[in-house]
Amino acid sequence: MNTGASENEPDIAVELRGVEKSFEGKKVHRGVDLRVREGETLTLVGGSGQGKSVLLKEIIGLMKPDAGEIFVHGREVTRLGERELIEVRKEVAMVFQGGALFDSLTVSENVIYGVRERDRRMTAAEAARIVAEKLKMVDMPGTEGLYPAELSGGMKKRVALARALAIEPRVLLYDEPTTGLDPATVKRINALIVRTKERVGVTSIVVTHDMQSARAVTDRLALLSQGRILAVNTWEEIGRSPDPRVRHFIEGESDT
Repeated sequence: MNTGASENEPDIAVELRGVEKSFEGKKVHRGVDLRVREGETLTLVGGSGQGKSVLLKEIIGLMKPDAGEIFVHGREVTRLGERELIEVRKEVAMVFQGGALFDSLTVSENVIYGVRERDRRMTAAEAARIVAEKLKMVDMPGTEGLYPAELSGGMKKRVALARALAIEPRVLLYDEPTTGLDPATVKRINALIVRTKERVGVTSIVVTHDMQSARAVTDRLALLSQGRILAVNTWEEIGRSPDPRVRHFIEGESDT
């Protein structure tokens, strides 16, 4: 597998080694190997049913692989219990496809929810400061008192990102962040992903089926095909791949 790595390998934030996963007897992952560099944005693409979102859930510990190992900043997460995973989730946050906001909570309460779960002694003033700061980062200042039902799809995803940023993660996982959005909102979300990395230096893994979005945000692209990583490299190098399966996918001629 071509990793696109240089001789002086940078620090690795997330690493998957031989990850396997089956559902109802069907193999989804057949030995996934992947290394995500500290501070980069890696986009994970592939055809429908390839288990891209499942990989994110395995990284954050919401699912466990059947075999293989997953490391986050050198710590193997695949064998950790729920209490130990809480510590991992202090530095890994996930922005779910639909936002996964609590409908009964305001925007402010949603954004601060994870932080309050970890620090029950936080003052109201400190909570308000964090909420305002993170909402400003996602271009949604002044929306603290709104409820999810009052938000558009794009706004919900921005609030979900603000909630993820509130815990000050070192790794951000995005599950289909532009699905179901109009073209103008897609561009806004893409710009937000790029800006977030530049501002806070977070390592990002973006699962997407949208190749234009992948090109807009990515440092490197990983192609998941038939349960394995088929190729990993920059957009430019991936486009020059001699492998017809890779070229067909990038050019939209096949869903591998």
